[in-house]
Amino acid sequence: MASIFTKIINGEIPCHKIAESENYFAFLDINPWEEGHTLVIPKREVDYIFDLDNETYEGLMAFSKKVAHAVEKAIPCKRVGVLVEGLEVPHAHVHLIPIVKHFIPKKKPKYSQEELAKIAEKIRANFK
Repeated sequence: MASIFTKIINGEIPCHKIAESENYFAFLDINPWEEGHTLVIPKREVDYIFDLDNETYEGLMAFSKKVAHAVEKAIPCKRVGVLVEGLEVPHAHVHLIPIVKHFIPKKKPKYSQEELAKIAEKIRANFK
């Protein structure tokens, strides 16, 4: 059965897409720790990040770096933190979380779909 992320890639579940390449996909987290919290995934579904072949793993990190630069330009923050925890969804993924004051804020912010769309547009405008 396809993971929720594969369904997002296939357009079966809507998302606020940030960027896409032949092998990777980036979109806003719907339950963000901070404004601009973005998930980056390989399009090929592999459960555990360290089970990715080296080429896919290195490509994922390079694509994540490009997305992180776009997030940094769009969202006022000290830097973009990287988190790989890999337990919630059985599809390898990287969390890019803008660090404003603390890495993990005490309370998660809530955003409407319209607010998420505006945030995604700001980041997409900075993706090169």
